[in-house]
Amino acid sequence: MTLQVRLTHRFAGFDLDVAFDAPPGLTVLFGPSGSGKTTVVNTVAGLLRPDAGRIAVDDWVLTDSALRRHLPPHRRRLGYVFQEGRLFPHLSVRQNLLYGRWFAPRDTTVPDLDRVVQMLGIDPLLARRPGTLSGGERSRVAIGRALLAAPRLILADEPLAALDEARKAEILPYFERLRDESGVPILYVSHSSAEVARLATTVVALRAGRVAAIGPPAQVLGDAGAVGADTASVLTAQVTGHDADGLTRLQTGAGPVFVARLDAPPGTHVRLRVGARDVILSRDRPQGLSALNILAGRIAAITAEEGPNAQVVLTVGSDTLTARLTRRSVAAMGLAPGQPCHAILKTVAVAAGDIGALHTVPPAT
Repeated sequence: MTLQVRLTHRFAGFDLDVAFDAPPGLTVLFGPSGSGKTTVVNTVAGLLRPDAGRIAVDDWVLTDSALRRHLPPHRRRLGYVFQEGRLFPHLSVRQNLLYGRWFAPRDTTVPDLDRVVQMLGIDPLLARRPGTLSGGERSRVAIGRALLAAPRLILADEPLAALDEARKAEILPYFERLRDESGVPILYVSHSSAEVARLATTVVALRAGRVAAIGPPAQVLGDAGAVGADTASVLTAQVTGHDADGLTRLQTGAGPVFVARLDAPPGTHVRLRVGARDVILSRDRPQGLSALNILAGRIAAITAEEGPNAQVVLTVGSDTLTARLTRRSVAAMGLAPGQPCHAILKTVAVAAGDIGALHTVPPAT
């Protein structure tokens, strides 16, 4: 299913004018605070009636101002995952999950409770009350409740924003499973480029109420005009082994990359985010460095930014890798498109939260 969004709305001091299509998978609305992300999601949810626009999932129309059609929220068949979880404190986890089924139409096949429980790893929690759960556990229960309502679309408004890094690391794999196994399209709001690189199949970058860029994560995160200081690269790799010193070996198209140990067996395909500010370039292969990760590539483009910096884009295997350098460094090194070059990545600069499973398409049912 494809979500089609066309809407305009005027607030005091802020105009929203966006148009995009979100294909199957997980689409991230990405941008800084005040860019319009939550407004878009609330409009899709029916919580805000836009001045003008049309919102549809395939041929199922949620809002069409020209036809004066605006389905109320309870008739939209949406699952909404909030930052706080918003579970009922007087109900057990099982009862919270089953509450979602009240919103599923009678003629609809409801997801199997046991399958959802297994997918989210919440079987040990079923008899507990929300007050006894960690933030990550509450988030998983909230996802399960949304899924058991048999939604046509899941909305997630910065669901990890209130969690610390440890809890985020706990919940991210479950969003990956939701993306790959549920078959339900997801519209996900975030201002974290690490979440975008790990979860997204499509990214819609918003700036000041407008769409600045749309496309796969590697394309959008590499566009400094759309994401600014969050410019990053997304490399594809495969886990090839775990070493005794606590490092995991990943094989990219341009050579091995070593990262802190991952909980993933050899053969697992992953993608990893590398911030443009975490890349150092060398014309020749460097010797005598402490850095373990050195990838050979070729300069594809050099783009001057506002201020003293420039972006240097390298082709490394089948991927591209972006480095942010000063223009003085580019000139001093004599860098130019077409030249061979080596990219140096600090092992500690690639955190566990920057590495996630590649998106897989669920089998047809």
